[in-house]
Amino acid sequence: MADAPVAAPEAFLPALGLGNPHLQTLWGPLWRPTVHLTRPRERLWLADGDFLDVDWYGPHTTDAPLVLVLHGLTGSSNSPYVAGLQRALAAQGWASVAINWRGCSGEPNLQVRSYHSGASDDLAEVIGLLRARRPSAPLYAVGYSLGGNVLLKYLGETGSHSQLQGAVAVSVPFRLDQCADRIGQGFSKVYQAHFMRAMLAYVRDKQARFQREGQKEGLAKLAGLGSLEKMRTFWDFDGRVTAPLHGFADARDYYRKSSSRYFLGDIRTRTLIIQALDDPFVFPHSLPTPNELAPGTTFERHARGGHVGFVDGTLRSPTYYLERRIPQWLAKDCAFSLPSPAAAVDR
Repeated sequence: MADAPVAAPEAFLPALGLGNPHLQTLWGPLWRPTVHLTRPRERLWLADGDFLDVDWYGPHTTDAPLVLVLHGLTGSSNSPYVAGLQRALAAQGWASVAINWRGCSGEPNLQVRSYHSGASDDLAEVIGLLRARRPSAPLYAVGYSLGGNVLLKYLGETGSHSQLQGAVAVSVPFRLDQCADRIGQGFSKVYQAHFMRAMLAYVRDKQARFQREGQKEGLAKLAGLGSLEKMRTFWDFDGRVTAPLHGFADARDYYRKSSSRYFLGDIRTRTLIIQALDDPFVFPHSLPTPNELAPGTTFERHARGGHVGFVDGTLRSPTYYLERRIPQWLAKDCAFSLPSPAAAVDR
């Protein structure tokens, strides 16, 4: 019984011809038409002197529900699943703000440190800034993949003080060590190679910026990492780059301290987790068991869907389950948590 998928209000059925998990995973980045949105960009300055760029969309009223959207590894606010969700949220009258993690908005960030799967400190700072900016707006967060892991870790760390009314996490790498193993197997090696090229380019772009701007201290720290050649796996990169840049002893220490599975029981915010059992990045045994989840967490496990896929409809007219399910769940949560003054009086 514990291993059975949890029934969702709307069962996900992949589009005919897209039942394969890799086709589900690749549809968005390779074949989905660009979602064109006009979004004002704002630069948020962090306490350490670095910046995060965020893109706003939807109503600009101070009390409209606001959703913070967190992209995955090597993604950005331009990732199709981010822009698609922002469009869907606006259709129901909600505002959203899509974060670009450090160095992901098209410009290398200013500090030696970067973003990573455990960067809940950056999320906490952004939430604090948004709360100060719109104190009367109900605030929610949605995280995909790496962003989902950061979000769940943050929720567990902050408990009843998350400052969020609700949260959704999609395609989460609950155990980073096991996911680093999984992505090195079979066809998933193709994804690993893509991520490795992008992550190494990220470091080299930062080196180039530091060189142009004469940031000798930053250059020295990056040089101290040694050669960037002959890195093939996540274990290589996280052991030789992520861990030393962010104060972890090694890759295993980073994975243990940053894996969201260890934080789930301490979550006190209403949370929805959406996961596919055929996710090519995540072993089924990496998923948490029911007794690891906090009482306010709903875990929807679907037999199919790939990694941040969930493409249904038809090949001629594809639709996107996540862009229906997430706004639907958030709207229900908002009505549950924040009744209108009139409704409260009637009770």
